[in-house]
Order: sequence, then structure tokens, then C-alpha cells
Amino acid sequence: MIYQAGPQQSLAAAGQLASSGANGPELLYLNRETIAALGGGSSRMYAEALEEALVLHAKGDFVQPLKPYLRSAGKEGHIADRIIAMPAHIGGEVPLSGIKWIGSKHDNPQARGLERASGVIVLNDAESHYPVAVLEAGLISSMRTAAVTVVAAARLAKEGFKSIACIGCGLIAKAQLTSFLEHYLHIEEVHLFDQSEAAAGRLAEVVRILSPQVKVTVASSAEHAVRQGEVVVTCTVTDTPYIPFEWLRKGAFVSNISIMDVHKEAYLQADKVVVDDWEQSNREKKVLNQLVLEGRFSREQLHAELGEIMIGRKPGRETDDEIIILNPMGMAIEDIACARRIYLQALQEGAGLKLPLY
Repeated sequence: MIYQAGPQQSLAAAGQLASSGANGPELLYLNRETIAALGGGSSRMYAEALEEALVLHAKGDFVQPLKPYLRSAGKEGHIADRIIAMPAHIGGEVPLSGIKWIGSKHDNPQARGLERASGVIVLNDAESHYPVAVLEAGLISSMRTAAVTVVAAARLAKEGFKSIACIGCGLIAKAQLTSFLEHYLHIEEVHLFDQSEAAAGRLAEVVRILSPQVKVTVASSAEHAVRQGEVVVTCTVTDTPYIPFEWLRKGAFVSNISIMDVHKEAYLQADKVVVDDWEQSNREKKVLNQLVLEGRFSREQLHAELGEIMIGRKPGRETDDEIIILNPMGMAIEDIACARRIYLQALQEGAGLKLPLY
């Protein structure tokens, strides 16, 4: 484990979850600034929460319905234009239920000057089912997505890897690289590519400020960046695969965060394919789902779900030469686990804005 997660606060230490004020039940609202001040701006909290969530997933201590995708009728549009509802219940010492409601519009940055994705997380008390908190989801979502890669790299990347290639240079990419550089101090090179040279340049400057000792290169093409990466992270909104197996160097670990970037044949030629959750990953006509529908991939061909590797049920990387693809569709229990940690911290510190429910 990267970090040994400390014991969860007890309900008594955290305070009564379904709190009541003078006028009845209250919600605790936590905006992005408050979440960051509670430790939600650093990757450590998310890595610990993710490790816990993945272990609970492997042990079956969760409930996670398939997430529905809401797209406006008659407006299929871009693959990244949708609102997703992600409900889940997660067990452990402080069981909580909740939902992430997250919208995405691929042209928000260019057309509206807004971040591509936005959302909220609602937490519900496990006993009364009353809502107890609402949290801004953008920061949590980007940081927990980065934590998946960070936690997985400890088991799936080549030991002592020195180079990262990152395709796409927006908010998600910034969270990915920030988290990587906080956790893996042996990284020497970062190779960036984005269709917007300005976006790649901005992220390059962030990396240089964060880790001046790291050599940062803005590549002239996605191929050039990918070929340099011992770890490859995709952070795009593409709906068309563009990374063939031939671009991947021997021993590469690919964290295919944006799901649609890697060619079908790469999945079939990789030494190991890992997902976070098979049922969540095998849907929505994503690349892996397309392969299943074509009869060319199956649950039996999958190496493991990531939680199975976490608890030792399946092995992670076994040789330096293996090419391993992680296809993390994103799980609601990850968001709820991260939001739970932040919420309990807020209760302990008396942070946030209390809002009457009635």
C-alpha cells in the first residue's frame, strides 16, 4: 500500500451523522474551497480512501447500481456531453450512502469559459436515509480519478518507472500529474500532448513549478509522447481510439482514464487487462464493450478487477516486460468513499455551511 489508511472516525467522534438543528434536520454544504482546506486539495486523502473503497469492493461490502447516462432527447452529440447519476452504498466502520450527479459538456471551456465537468455529491445517513451533506463534486471527482491511477501504478507499473506520458492537458491531467509527482519522487520525465498547444504549455509550467527537477517535454504528437512513457495516462474527450499497440513500449502501464483512447487490438495484445468493475466497464459501447459485443473479449479473458489485486486474490505486475492496460470506468463507491472522508473531517473541524432541510 502507498499509505496505510488510519482507522475511520467512530460515529461518536465524528458527531451524529443525521444532525438536527433548532428547526429540524440539517444539511452540511461543503464548497470546493472548504473541501480543499480540509485536505481535499492533496492526493494523500484520496489515495487512502481509494484503497479502502477497492478493498471493500473486492470483499463485496458495497451496493452500486449501474449508473444511468442522461442525454437530451434527439441530441446525441459528443460522447462527453451527458449527465451521469452515480449512486452507491459503501460499508466499513462508517457506512454511508450517496450519489454523485455530474454533468459534462465538451465545449464548456471554449464556448462558455467553464470547466468541462461540474457536479455535486449528496451523502445520506445509512440508518435514517436522510441526506446529511452536499459537496461540490468537481475537485473530488478529478482527484479521485487521479488516485485510481496512483494506487494502480503501485501494483501495475514497472518498479522504479521514471517517465510518464500524459495525453490531454486539462483539469483531469493536472490532477493526475500532481498526484503522481506527490507520490512517486523518482519520476524524471513527463511527456505531454494536447491538441491545444497552449493547454499543454500551461500544464508543463505547472509541472515545472511543482517539481523543478523533472524534465518536461511538450510532444509534437500523441505518438511521440506515448512512445516515451513507461506510464501512459489518457485524459481526453475523444470518441475515436488513436493509440495502437505498436506505440506502447515494452513494460508500459496504460491508465486509460478517458476510456476511448486505446485501439481494440491493443486490448487483445496486452499481457493483462484490468478494470475497476467489470459490469460498469462492459457497457455504453465503450471500446471494451464493443469487443465483448463482437465476441472477441469476455470476463474470462479479463485479468482482474483492481480490488482483487489489492487484496492479493490476483497478481499485479509479474515481469518488467508486461504491457498492462487499466480501463477504469469510474465507480460511485470511489466518490462516496472520498466524500465520506472529507465529510467526517468537516464534522471534526466544524467546517462548512449548515442548511436547514425544512
